[in-house]
Amino acid sequence: MPRNKYPEETVQKILDASMKLFLEKGYEETTVLDIVDELEGLSRGAFYHHFKSKEEVLDALGTKLFWDNNPFEKVMAEKELTGLEKIKKVIKLSLQNEDQQKVGVMSISLLENPRILAEFMESNQTVAAKLFEKLFQEAIEDGSIKDIKYPKALPSLFTLLLNVWLPPAIFPGSKAEVLERLYLMKDILDLIGVPVIDDETLGYVKKTLETILTE
Repeated sequence: MPRNKYPEETVQKILDASMKLFLEKGYEETTVLDIVDELEGLSRGAFYHHFKSKEEVLDALGTKLFWDNNPFEKVMAEKELTGLEKIKKVIKLSLQNEDQQKVGVMSISLLENPRILAEFMESNQTVAAKLFEKLFQEAIEDGSIKDIKYPKALPSLFTLLLNVWLPPAIFPGSKAEVLERLYLMKDILDLIGVPVIDDETLGYVKKTLETILTE
């Protein structure tokens, strides 16, 4: 079989077909063979040339959905917003992205894989925290966030609370327990002068938890 001159196109086709099947059949019920069958002319060998498993496909889908709809890029273009308002909007835009939320729910089981969990933790600090750092710095400079004693540590703490401590994928808990974490996180941030979780954001987070957790 001749080498594909456009491997990025093959990857995109695999991701598109996988997303369609994951949403239609569910992640657990979809097999690599299903994905290959969905793509006429693609062999199993071609699939495994780009991805070692369907877990890698799901991981790549989550990354792609984030960068294709990067909320940080969107809010940075909104010059009329304060830094604090931009941080709030990033959280809301992330929660409003239905495909990203669905893939996020599917990805819960991936975090049982030590390698994927380690990569997630690393990207949380090397990517997410760095993106939030710019917005926190802007908020401090424009005065929408005041009297921050430890501005360098703030973005790291915030992303750990938001992306690691709060999600039940890493710290399992019932709906009531996770909601208690959410309210505690809000109180902690309010106490240190970072009121980023307002009633609207609380509503979005609760709605997201409804799709993930039962009582």
